[in-house]
Amino acid sequence: MITLESSKLFNQLPAAELSQLKQAAREVSFAPGQDIFKAGDPGDGVYVVKSGSVRIAALLGTGERHVFSRVPPGDVFGEMTLLDDQPRSAFATAEGQTEVYFVPRAAMVELLKHSPELSMRLVREISQRLREFNQQYVREVVQAERLAVVGRFASTIVHDLKNPLSIISVATGLMAMPETTGADRIEAEQRVATQIERITNLVNDILDFTRGGPAKETYGLVDYGEFVQSLVAEFQPELRLKDVHIELGSLPPAVSLPLNPKRLGRVFYNLFLNAVDAMPGGGKIILRFKESPTEITTEIEDTGPGIAPEVVHRLFEAFATFGKAKGTGLGLAIAQRIVEEHRGKIWARNQPGSGAVFAFTLPRERT
Repeated sequence: MITLESSKLFNQLPAAELSQLKQAAREVSFAPGQDIFKAGDPGDGVYVVKSGSVRIAALLGTGERHVFSRVPPGDVFGEMTLLDDQPRSAFATAEGQTEVYFVPRAAMVELLKHSPELSMRLVREISQRLREFNQQYVREVVQAERLAVVGRFASTIVHDLKNPLSIISVATGLMAMPETTGADRIEAEQRVATQIERITNLVNDILDFTRGGPAKETYGLVDYGEFVQSLVAEFQPELRLKDVHIELGSLPPAVSLPLNPKRLGRVFYNLFLNAVDAMPGGGKIILRFKESPTEITTEIEDTGPGIAPEVVHRLFEAFATFGKAKGTGLGLAIAQRIVEEHRGKIWARNQPGSGAVFAFTLPRERT
């Protein structure tokens, strides 16, 4: 049980002023869950908790009360009314059987006029309260952002795993059928192995992205023409299931480039998947290639609606997405990282009269 003169705000008040305070104050009791004041009520005075505790909460847009402070015995609440004389901005509710001292605003203002020490203690109390509110708000925002990031990663993984898992499901079903021929069974086994490797690469890419450092991979000279042709042959059946067809607007150059095939294959996969997402009703993916003395440029064009203006300037940022039911934009961020690991550049633009074009360069020599 706290007396008024032992409370944190008034424990150094001179005797004369303390006597004046006691004459103005009155004790009020509240049942558990009873509101002491509500948001919008007049700011008619300040309160000191005598016993029990008080919950301070604000009303969210959903209509729910969000608790951001609890006031123990001896602490003051409702003090902001002394500064602005505005209606209450929060709810104060008794958590259990609670008793408080209520000091009318006029009496407090009169005390503050004649007591610089009390005024300073009140300012310190308000400052400390604001610091506590700010720290709690930051903690909650950080926690909410952490949960959001986890959710986005989970969404990305589920989205990117859906196609390989669907192929594995179909292939294993084919392998289990008694009438499946030996050749078809071998082909199904190869498809399963390919998709398992793709899933492994996907998980490794996400782990690399979360670690933030460059991938420690080896690079060797690879015939780029053969590499692209094999990727098209691998992805073509899968994309046909979504009524998307890959066309070669020009042949990939048969030149040896310093590549990591598994990593670069992920770039093609992400860009193909991005194009498929942009064409839910089907369409075409067109590959074009340009050569220069120092680099090879690959363009991947789709027949979708193009890049939305709202996201065009942050396409390669992690989680940048717009107008997609699934995915988070992490695929493009990973694609950018892999291209830059190859010492290349990646960019995107809208093709007038068509869809989006994603292009990246690969140097002829890795310096």
